[in-house]
Amino acid sequence: HIIQVQHAHNLISVYKHNSVLLKGEGDKVRAGEPIAIVGNTGELSTAAHLHFELWYNGNSINPQEFITF
Repeated sequence: HIIQVQHAHNLISVYKHNSVLLKGEGDKVRAGEPIAIVGNTGELSTAAHLHFELWYNGNSINPQEFITF
């Protein structure tokens, strides 16, 4: 229940704990386009939630340095 999006400049965004994936490997994604439906997956999950990660050049980075939540 994971989807990864490859962006320009070696940046990857990762979305975990989805109930439904709306895009598949190799699909193009436009800004604002839905890619998944958040779900209640995972061993310790008690409610629907999203686990979001950003990776740059193979290293995890803090999303708050790039996105205002």
